Amino acid sequence: MYPNWILQRAYLTPKRSALTFEGKTWNFEQMKDISVQRAYQLSSLGIEENSRIAIIGRSRPNLIFIIYACMHLKCEMVLLNRKLAIDELAYQIKDSEVTYVIADDEDLPLLPNDINVLKFSEVENCKGTPIQIDMEWSIDQTTSIMYTSGTTGFPKGVRQTVGNHQASALASILNIGLSEEDVWLCAVPLFHISGLSILIRSLLYGNAVKLYEKFDANGAVDDIATGRVTHMSLVAVMLERILNRLEENVLKASPKFKIILAGGGPVPKDYLLRAQKVHLPIAQTYGMTETSSQTATLSNQDAIRKLGSAGKSLFFNQIKIADADKPFVEGEILIRGPHVTPGYIGQFSEKSATIDGWLHTGDIGYLDEEGYLYVVDRRSDLIISGGENIYPAEIENVLMAHNAIREAGVCGMADETWGEVPIAFVALKNETTKESILQYCQEHLAKYKVPKNIYFVESLPRNGSNKLMRRKLKELL
Repeated sequence: MYPNWILQRAYLTPKRSALTFEGKTWNFEQMKDISVQRAYQLSSLGIEENSRIAIIGRSRPNLIFIIYACMHLKCEMVLLNRKLAIDELAYQIKDSEVTYVIADDEDLPLLPNDINVLKFSEVENCKGTPIQIDMEWSIDQTTSIMYTSGTTGFPKGVRQTVGNHQASALASILNIGLSEEDVWLCAVPLFHISGLSILIRSLLYGNAVKLYEKFDANGAVDDIATGRVTHMSLVAVMLERILNRLEENVLKASPKFKIILAGGGPVPKDYLLRAQKVHLPIAQTYGMTETSSQTATLSNQDAIRKLGSAGKSLFFNQIKIADADKPFVEGEILIRGPHVTPGYIGQFSEKSATIDGWLHTGDIGYLDEEGYLYVVDRRSDLIISGGENIYPAEIENVLMAHNAIREAGVCGMADETWGEVPIAFVALKNETTKESILQYCQEHLAKYKVPKNIYFVESLPRNGSNKLMRRKLKELL
């Protein structure tokens, strides 16, 4: 058995700052007291211990109190992505067979009609009857369930246990270190693994979280430059905006700021070089919903030397390439460790998460001679043109190094001659022409990898965690 994280943290460091939001701060004892009261209220309204419920809400403290309350009740929490369409949410609610959806009042219009809903306001205004809150949890107990992005087929509900989250958090801290003064800036959605893992690390480490309802580049720059925060998680598109604001305002990161964990794909060299000039340390990471956040991390010191790498596996984790018997052989990335999901729910509940103990990620990559992982691309995004394999991420990295391009996405389009050819969609930060971009690509890519067309767009389709959804690019045409 393992201690209830919320009760244990409040016992160990009751007066230490736990959460800051829009100028208001709560310590760990206050977080415990409010979440226990919410657990009483939920129980009075029919939420039973060990039941499966869904939660939807904005990244605000009231959402965290509900999440912690459900953890007290040992519920399996299906965290719903509030950026999905009603039909997509309806699928997840039905597939997960939840008894209730606990919803922020403002998010009711996002939900289908024929479901059992408890509004946040109903919970908060309920008197609540005290119940016994368990001091211990089982390591195999499912705490959270998140649906995969759906890049291939139907989204799968991924189980994440107490042991999964704990192993992930411990492996991360063995890598980046810990101080009582650490403050983690959370500007990523709490319904995504990158956001939830920040909350869990806070409980296990005892560090404060500064919460943003949504990403704010100006606010993040101010917090980073003044040293009010020490850590942040983001993806490349967020990093580019932070770099722009730092450069425009002639600012640098405070010496107190320790690290940015950057996920969602390799960080372009141009960003890394710009980050060095403003003293912004970046650790690139590789992980997924099935691994409760990070599996591998590349240190800031190795960022240029191992450009494009996701680093080495964290302490408790193992990575290998399927059917590869030597370095630099590309194949499917396989992962093993205590952070790997035990399985799925709903229509995929009978599907094994692992084969012979290894999670088959569907990602293509290789290990170099030092054991550093390079993620080439999603297997499902592979473009095969005239018998040649083309990985969109490689072209996107070249495009994003162009000084006029803010973000870029690449996908394949049917072609009578070659089967498929790559096309690119770009959002600009400075004026340029299609001819200029194509010329740049011809200088940096093999001829068959040069996009056959460039489309200018205002923004690219992204999921709730800000990752590029390549399968939706063609809809922009």
